[in-house]
Amino acid sequence: QVHLVESGGGLVQPGGSLRLSCAASGNIFGIRAMGWYRQAPGKQRELVADITSDGMTNYADSVKDRFTISRDNAKNMMYLQMNSLKPEDTAVYYCNVIKIGGNQYWGQGTRVTVSS
Repeated sequence: QVHLVESGGGLVQPGGSLRLSCAASGNIFGIRAMGWYRQAPGKQRELVADITSDGMTNYADSVKDRFTISRDNAKNMMYLQMNSLKPEDTAVYYCNVIKIGGNQYWGQGTRVTVSS
């Protein structure tokens, strides 16, 4: 079992920045990839960005050049630096882990609201 806890969400004005953090604990061996997903009201959960165990990254087109995903394996942490935020980035952001073998784990989410 992998336990994930997100933090760093909040209210920010358009054009502002936030940094989300995800702390992983438990059986963290054999992680194939970690990622950030988001779910806006009335919409399906979507991938924002992910990062493999060897550091390869992938971003949704809507966040490319604005968001940066990173991970600190020594601290069992993952981050999402979000710049130039837009109202359409408003959502609950979830941390996700995929293990070798296919098991997935989710955090409880952290809410991001972009509004003036």
